Amino acid sequence: MTLDCSAIRAAAEGYRADMVRFLREMISHPSESCEEKEVVACIKAEMEKLGYDRVEVDGLGNVIGWMGEGEKIIAIDAHVDTVGIGNRDNWTADPYEGYETDEIIYGRGGSDQEGGMASAVYGVRIMKDLGLIPEGYKIMVVGSVQEEDCDGMCWQYIVNKDGIRPEFVISTEPTDGGIYRGQRGRMEIRVDVRGVSCHGSAPERGDNAIYKMADILRDIRALNNNGCDDSTAIRGLVRMLDPKYNPEHWEDARFLGRGTCTVSQIYFTSPSRCAVADSCAISVDRRMTAGETWESCLDEIRNLPAVKKYGEDVQVSMYMYDRPSWTGEVYETEAYFPTWINRESAAHVKALVDAHVALFGEKRIGAPSSMSTREGRPLTDKWTFSTNGVAIQGRYGIPCVGFGPGAESQAHAPNEITWKQDLVTCAALYAAAIHLYPEEEQTGDATQFRAGRTNNDIK
Repeated sequence: MTLDCSAIRAAAEGYRADMVRFLREMISHPSESCEEKEVVACIKAEMEKLGYDRVEVDGLGNVIGWMGEGEKIIAIDAHVDTVGIGNRDNWTADPYEGYETDEIIYGRGGSDQEGGMASAVYGVRIMKDLGLIPEGYKIMVVGSVQEEDCDGMCWQYIVNKDGIRPEFVISTEPTDGGIYRGQRGRMEIRVDVRGVSCHGSAPERGDNAIYKMADILRDIRALNNNGCDDSTAIRGLVRMLDPKYNPEHWEDARFLGRGTCTVSQIYFTSPSRCAVADSCAISVDRRMTAGETWESCLDEIRNLPAVKKYGEDVQVSMYMYDRPSWTGEVYETEAYFPTWINRESAAHVKALVDAHVALFGEKRIGAPSSMSTREGRPLTDKWTFSTNGVAIQGRYGIPCVGFGPGAESQAHAPNEITWKQDLVTCAALYAAAIHLYPEEEQTGDATQFRAGRTNNDIK
């Protein structure tokens, strides 16, 4: 397909100031998960001002803008919730007012990931301006909610409740100048330990749940840190990079990176500060690489020596999520987020790569201050963290690929920034890539690896 690259680049540059203003407006509305009402209204108003054919807010609170009249759908997704700011003393300026320089925009959500929303909204406007919407298609721009709380749940709602299933989705999560075709999955695991309380003056009369948990904590730490040779009592998660332990998927695991686990929260109950604790619980953040399943992740904790030692006093389970959205809607789902990888040759991945090469060349680009983390890295790569792709492709097999402004290193960090040049670059690439999407080259399955679903019937 012919593509006027100079016209696309000029159009994106022409919208630079508008994208910067729009992003700063979004940042000015604090929008932690389940509190996105104001930022959704801001996005809806911007889409309407730009002449989107239709703008709506669904029952969960996702804002969706439509451009084009075809029957087939290509979507661009940006989650519009953010994490909190943490310790305010760690910020050098107001995280919701911030500032801008010639190069950067400062504030919570700039990279993670309202910058992606700004580029998507204007990228599709460029498509309209230049007549780049493919015949027979309409473009769906999604400002999704609650991703930080429960990644992908917003897209479970879109697929199952709204009844929308795009042909493919571009995720605008930050990619530090790269095109990303996969990510590790994750689970939120809970371990509960029972004990028996007694007076603290005679602790031998009780059964201290915290002491039991201390043994389990050591084993979980070993599971993450240990190697995997035969003499190791607890073989570490690094084993999945070894063909011996992961014969079918070790190459995919090496592409994504090894799985990890870490204890993220701890709870206890006790009658008082002068009593033995009668229960203790922890949350485990488990990142999953190719070849690991939700069942294998639960079983490896159940089979830890300390867990087996305490037998029926220990319960290992997966969290469920049921927090109401800002609209009051509840969509209950499990805290399991499947791993996925696309084939590098897949049509939707190829479209983004071809667009990048045509517009900007074969190497990652960016503002000068962003290039220290970009130079020398492959153009096509993967995320370290998790995205809505866990549902889009991980659960449903809808092809997904990522290219977004900002950097993963800025996500959840104090003094978060994003780069103005990234907003322009991404808007241009979205407009070009969708036009270059080679529908005739589609294959039956773009997926290289997908962990799939659990046995829970989540609708």
